[in-house]
Amino acid sequence: MLTNSRSLALRRMTMILGAGILVLSSVTAVSPSVVAKEKYTIDPVTGTKYKPEPEMGELLLAFAALSGKPIEALTPAEARLQPTMADAVDALLKKRGESADPTKLVPDVTTTEATIPAADGSPLTATLYTPIGPGPFPAVVYFHGGGWVIGNSHVYDAAARALAKGAQAVVISVDYRLAPENKFPTAWDDALATYKWTATNVGRWRGDPRRLALAGESAGGNLAISTAISTVAAGVTRPKVVIAIYPVTQTGTTTESYLDSGNAKPLNQAMIGWFFDKTLNSVADKTDPRLDLIHAKLSLLPPVTIINAQIDPLRSDGAMLEEALKQVNVKVTRKEYEGVTHEFFGAAAVLPAAKSAQAFAVEQLKEAFKE
Repeated sequence: MLTNSRSLALRRMTMILGAGILVLSSVTAVSPSVVAKEKYTIDPVTGTKYKPEPEMGELLLAFAALSGKPIEALTPAEARLQPTMADAVDALLKKRGESADPTKLVPDVTTTEATIPAADGSPLTATLYTPIGPGPFPAVVYFHGGGWVIGNSHVYDAAARALAKGAQAVVISVDYRLAPENKFPTAWDDALATYKWTATNVGRWRGDPRRLALAGESAGGNLAISTAISTVAAGVTRPKVVIAIYPVTQTGTTTESYLDSGNAKPLNQAMIGWFFDKTLNSVADKTDPRLDLIHAKLSLLPPVTIINAQIDPLRSDGAMLEEALKQVNVKVTRKEYEGVTHEFFGAAAVLPAAKSAQAFAVEQLKEAFKE
């Protein structure tokens, strides 16, 4: 039962936007303790109190110039046609007179397509990224972002390609089925089927089935963690590590970062609500441990690496997962990058912070593959 002071503090949790000033009183991401009020000016580029680093600001302006419509106001079919941050990277490179060819940006990686059978027999298309060399290479199963509704392996090509080159690993990036055509838990089932297929077939692409890892961004980060837990019951080779890049780890919307970055770009709170609405069958799905990872059997996980962006409604999701993993003695490493937003990870061609984050992820993969 709450004390009177605690109850009063929670009732005062507000977010008021007016005259360019946001007044915030919130609960921290990992505990019910109350954060003191603070006043700050809204940055016009990020839509939050945080200012972007110069390169991130330039990329956000390039993204805005593409004149995309608000995702939350569109149908899924319309949303899938909207410009992405990958498009903004290409536009910025072309503006600078630089090549946007991914094979030149990340050379010495070959790609091929494969068809993976889903649990119900449906065909899933995957892109396999293989480094130059004889192998055998470790393998990373990678899941793209997009709220389980939009996005595909092509949009997230840069991240998968960079992990393959940096970690000298075969990266399997799958186009799992999207909602609302295929609602929860189809994407999660497809993710596990892809991992099982990799454990059995990666040797055909000079991969080593004994050295496997999982990685993903945003919604894909959630899939990566959930799949790692599911490997135990599935009886397949467990991954050496999970790389979760700004993952969705719970379904509440009152965390510190939902409040201070709820109007962030390119991902905002309204979009996340739209993603859940399109993905879930009912409100009851929000408590499923495949979505609400904070309450899943986290003790079954291998070491987890979490990468977060400061200007992101999902920043606190990463912090909450870090705390939950520590409580069950799972090795966890989390790094938060200041001055950058959701979707920054794949923008290494124009963003130094993304290069740093990719190098960090590669370092974590290499260390895990030594064991």
